[in-house]
Parts: sequence; C-alpha cells; structure tokens
Amino acid sequence: MNGREPMSFEQNHQRSTRELEAGFTLIELLIVMSVMLILMTLAVPQMLKLTKTAHETSAIQSVRTIVQAQLQYNSLYPANGFSCSLAQLGGDPKSGAPSAQSAQLIAPDLASGNKAGYTFALTNCNKVTVNNQDMYTSYEVTAVPNSVGKTGDRGFCSDENNRITYDPAGGTNCTQPIQ
Repeated sequence: MNGREPMSFEQNHQRSTRELEAGFTLIELLIVMSVMLILMTLAVPQMLKLTKTAHETSAIQSVRTIVQAQLQYNSLYPANGFSCSLAQLGGDPKSGAPSAQSAQLIAPDLASGNKAGYTFALTNCNKVTVNNQDMYTSYEVTAVPNSVGKTGDRGFCSDENNRITYDPAGGTNCTQPIQ
C-alpha cells in the first residue's frame, strides 16, 4: 500500500531498543539535576543580596526626594514651614491644584509611606506658633526596612540640613554618614 513492508516483532523491538539507547539515562538526568541545584544554591543568595542592595539604593534616593520636596514645600508655603506629613507632600494631581494639604511634590507610592521594601516617615517635627498658625521649623525623615535582613539591612535618616545618615542595625538610630 504505502511501499513499506510490515515490520516483524523482532525488527520493531530492535528499533525501540535503539531509540531508548539514544536518550538520556536516569543517572545522566540525576547528574544534570544535581548540577542545576548546585548552581541555584549559589545564585539565590546572590540574587537576594542584589535585591537588598537595590532596595537600599531606592530608600536613599527616596529620602533625598523627600528632603528636596520639603525644601520646595517650605518655599511654596513659608507660613507653614516644613511639612510633618508625607501625605501633605504627596497628593493626586487629578484632585485639583496643589495646596498646603496636598502639595503634589512626591509620588503617591512614596506619600503612602511604603516603597521598595522600606517604610518612610516624617518624625521629630518641631513647631512654633506664629500669628496663631503652626509653623514647623524642623523634621526628620526616616526609612526603615520592612523586614531587616530581607528587604534591607540598614535604616536611613535625614533632616532639614540634607545630610543622610544610616543605622547599621536597620532602625532609626542613624549615626553613620552615607559615603
């Protein structure tokens, strides 16, 4: 019919045996899987270290962004001084023009206080009352890892003097200057 003769059982068995011999053995597959596991055990810790480094770099940049936004806020709303709330520095541009309560100077994710594995806050706000209005004269920005050792190792701080320092323990006791 198709020009081929039907194969005998013996010929079919020999063909199947040759096909099996051409494939991988169980030992070969186990060796390949073992090599892959060894490579993964070397790569995963390095990947976690790179992720922590990226989160810390993002946190430092976010602290700088907040400090710059504070300087702009102080310039735009001198009667208020600095802001003591990340929400005041943030705000949705769709909600209208910027105001002292919604200055739209930082991105919404940063204004929420959480970004890239870090929690940000404005603390130690000192205020004075001038003409029956509170004016903040100083502040401190803090950035602490959500999970010390996983999302970051160091905590970061800055204030109105724009000097960023860090806490090697991941908290807010920032004493070491950023190089």
